Amino acid sequence: MPESVGQYLRAAREARKLSLEEISRATRVPVLSVERIEADQFDELPGEVFVRGFLKSYARALDLEPDDVLARYTASRKVAWVTPLPLTSPGGAGRSRRFGVAIAFVLLLILFTLALSIVLKPREHDVPQELSQVGAPAPVTAKLMI
Repeated sequence: MPESVGQYLRAAREARKLSLEEISRATRVPVLSVERIEADQFDELPGEVFVRGFLKSYARALDLEPDDVLARYTASRKVAWVTPLPLTSPGGAGRSRRFGVAIAFVLLLILFTLALSIVLKPREHDVPQELSQVGAPAPVTAKLMI
């Protein structure tokens, strides 16, 4: 069985007589994460992006080729291709339709209210002449006395 990436990195570290703490300081990767890398416990690490970054840093600290270490890691991992979930759930079509009906109802209600306000609004020519001149001053009639 070929050597795992964790075993490879541990052997390289031990060949250079470096401790886990020294690697941790050089890479700025926590000691616990370095231990998990060497134990091939990649599922216990934060995520794929971080694992790749940790491996590159670890490889550079040991003067190894980062691409070689990443290739070993990729070869050792069984990546399962997961079918992405649909954007809407199977019951989502019914909710979407109800939402569209609700929007249409609100728009019709607004249009009905607007039309009703236009129809019921009094027009100027419908108001009697006397009422339309309420604010006009009355004519002044004065008699001159001598």
